[in-house]
Amino acid sequence: MAIKTATVIGATGLIGGHLVEQLLNDEQFNAVRLVVRKPISIAHPKAEIKLVNLSDPDSLKLAIDGSDAVFATVGTTQKKVKGDKQAYRKVDYDIPVNAARFCAETKCETFLLVSAVGANSHSKNFYLQLKGEVEEDVQQLPIQRICIFRPSLLLGKRKENRPAEKISQFIMPLFSFLLQGRLKKYHPVQASEVATAMIRAAKSSKEGKFIFEYPFAQ
Repeated sequence: MAIKTATVIGATGLIGGHLVEQLLNDEQFNAVRLVVRKPISIAHPKAEIKLVNLSDPDSLKLAIDGSDAVFATVGTTQKKVKGDKQAYRKVDYDIPVNAARFCAETKCETFLLVSAVGANSHSKNFYLQLKGEVEEDVQQLPIQRICIFRPSLLLGKRKENRPAEKISQFIMPLFSFLLQGRLKKYHPVQASEVATAMIRAAKSSKEGKFIFEYPFAQ
């Protein structure tokens, strides 16, 4: 399926960075929009930098309009928002749900979302509950193809320093062989692999709502 324009929200993040790199090198994508809050430098004829105030719905909708596939990989951490759950929700809930809503309004055919393994709106864990709410609300929207990805621990080098995550990235792979059967979905995964799976899903012509967990087979 030929896709003309892909839009990445969260282009400077771990998965987002790999998405941008792979999309720019994929012949099926003629334009790759990078929705960012701050100016970035990237030299590629297919790249379109969209400076957006993600708290401004009109600004986000304008950036999405005309897209054939939207990849939502944006997310924050408790450290960044200093433990403020409302601020956390504005990033991890408002932005992807608004993006999906604008996909529906602008007739974008495919919306791809990075969620988390264990996402459940009824969870007692704030993070997993929030991710579950996002998934549920996104799936209510009239979009031809909705693909939700639930990775566990992401492997890869981040631009920001996350000491606890670095420790987990070192330890978890040592015990990943124990994660079999129903536990396999908790297997650590390279962020680049998630990006590859998302792009593969975006190219599919199947309509409907799909949830992918490790090993992201399609």
